[in-house]
Amino acid sequence: MNILMCSVPFRPSVGGIETVTELLARGFHEAGHGLTVVTQTAAGAEADDSPYAVLRQPGARALWSAVERSDVVLHNNVSLRLAWPLLALRRPWVVAHHTWLPRQGPAARAAGWKRLALRHARNVAVSGALAADLGLPCNVLPNPYDSTLFRSVPGIARNRDIVCVGRLVSDKGFSVMLHALALMHAHGHRHTLTIVGEGPEGAALQGLVAVLGLQGLVRFTGALRGEALVQALHQHRVAVVPSVWEEPFGLVALEAQACGCVPVVAASGGLPQAAGPAGVVFAKGDPLALAARLVPVLRSAPESGIAHDPRVRRHLQQHQPAAVAQAYLQLLEQHAQHRSVALARQA
Repeated sequence: MNILMCSVPFRPSVGGIETVTELLARGFHEAGHGLTVVTQTAAGAEADDSPYAVLRQPGARALWSAVERSDVVLHNNVSLRLAWPLLALRRPWVVAHHTWLPRQGPAARAAGWKRLALRHARNVAVSGALAADLGLPCNVLPNPYDSTLFRSVPGIARNRDIVCVGRLVSDKGFSVMLHALALMHAHGHRHTLTIVGEGPEGAALQGLVAVLGLQGLVRFTGALRGEALVQALHQHRVAVVPSVWEEPFGLVALEAQACGCVPVVAASGGLPQAAGPAGVVFAKGDPLALAARLVPVLRSAPESGIAHDPRVRRHLQQHQPAAVAQAYLQLLEQHAQHRSVALARQA
């Protein structure tokens, strides 16, 4: 197949959808399919040595030509700006949903137009929660994680307690984690916390550490990527994802498990699904509920990590890039065949 994959953000931008797009692109290419990635992200300073084509910020003629050459079009999140050639070029269209389409607020009107257009697409959601919210017939295909990077690394001492990874914004709920740590400390449970990330809430969170009397227990590392992040995860027994908004999925829960951390996650959107059978779930936005969950988990979490737990291995296997790419390829091929049959009957 000649696959056209559209993703508004892509590398060198950094984020969950950028990671998933790269992993799927690599999987499609390695399976022997032709591939072009279309993105609105400009090229970075470094040379792009991709083994597949990347079309950045295309004009109307270039986008039309790319769609015309394709056998099937896959959108990672729907973009009407990149979908308009499909009005005339009747290519099979699959849309993978990585976030919510709002029903209220300033973006609701545009989302309404997208929902109308999506009736003509084959829809995929990355979690059951997202599929239920979409309100359209939908397959659920889980996100992959970068298993070549996030893996078990021997020889790193797991001598720290809790780690939180993410952008330092209010939606991520790091203040909930700090209040839970203070509650635990007040009851004699003196545990350490590492916060990995950067963002506009950084100064406020450091101020909250002082207000809660947690100096000496909390450290901020700033943003860590690649092997530095892998090493940091290996140093901790538990990874907490305390999001207070509805997470569509939550790749960090997979990445942390692959590095041996027990995932403790908020009951938020697709997070429990991402955490899997070894995950521990607490009521979203509730520091007391989080503290109550953490005390026994920290007591029992093995210093050797959980990456070799059979439940974790089975769960991570479902999210291997090759396995997820193959599931997408099967769906793309089926949809392309069904579309061809339908067009032949109309002819």
